[in-house]
Amino acid sequence: MKPKLHWSLKESWRRMIESIAPILQIVLGASSGYAIAHFGLGHAIPLLAVTVTITALGFSRDARPRRVLQTAVGMVLGIALSEIMLQVLGPGIWQIAVVLSIALLGARFISGSATFALTVGLQAVLVQMLPAPEGGVFVRSIDGLIGGLTALAVTALIPRDPRGLARTDAGRLFDVFLDSLDALKLALRDVNLEVADDTLRQVRRTQPLVDNWRLSLDSAISIARISPFLRKYRDELIGQVRLMRGMDLATRNLRVVVRRVDFLIRDNQPRPYLADLMEQIADATRVLARGIAEPELLGDAQEMLVAVIQQLDPKRHGIADQVREASVLLLLRPLLVDLLCASGMREEDARAELPAI
Repeated sequence: MKPKLHWSLKESWRRMIESIAPILQIVLGASSGYAIAHFGLGHAIPLLAVTVTITALGFSRDARPRRVLQTAVGMVLGIALSEIMLQVLGPGIWQIAVVLSIALLGARFISGSATFALTVGLQAVLVQMLPAPEGGVFVRSIDGLIGGLTALAVTALIPRDPRGLARTDAGRLFDVFLDSLDALKLALRDVNLEVADDTLRQVRRTQPLVDNWRLSLDSAISIARISPFLRKYRDELIGQVRLMRGMDLATRNLRVVVRRVDFLIRDNQPRPYLADLMEQIADATRVLARGIAEPELLGDAQEMLVAVIQQLDPKRHGIADQVREASVLLLLRPLLVDLLCASGMREEDARAELPAI
């Protein structure tokens, strides 16, 4: 049986909207690279100035200047090497094989990206196969250099919206985190094993969301270091790194909590007090999520989380001698510490809020 093809109009539309900024950046960069090489230097067909610009900018979530520079340098070196080999060995089938082999090996040495290696190999083959341009041996290398420099200039002067992408990635993680807490509340209150199982499958797929948020933040901070238009946001972005790290740890602990709850409710006993705790944690986390755009709310989230963490004592709920049930309460303690750290509290201060057991 053939696997069903899954296509989502909503997902396609979202992907297209998110691509508008990089598309504009690529179009402006490629047009600028062409104009500089063609009108400025008189190169008749500056193909490589355009292709290097497009490839160096690309659609990658990793828009760090270092990644752009690495791509551009690798491609320019591949072009220059190919031109040298063309002068030494001349054109031909075996020469193409030799140059392509060297280009691919060098690209794999420079970067672990398979796409990057294939792109460098393609540039090297183009140099071998296309007619030599007028103006000298290294005209195409100059075009490639123009493309690389143009890509770097565009990254700094016409940056994408890395803050927006980081916030979007953060929002996706918070949505799953909050959905999971709401589901746990339902599972504990109604002893719904199906909901608990679905939640367990959901939280096991959260790591890519954390990784995307981390990568978009790294890109945003790197761009802010060189872009005069984004430099004022560096402190905001660095503060978001603290929030991301806290949520990363909290999400890992949430997976453990969900597994324990999934095991606990198999005795068909409702736990309304645990459901209430999940609701309180979710309410505080919603405020924490709003703190990304409104930092003044982080203090409110912190107060709400402190009120929850002080309830995490098995004796308070009369379950000190019930190991299976008390274990859920104890697993919530590191989760709350991580959420407090995400809100800006120091770890030692967060741990100090834990009730003695």
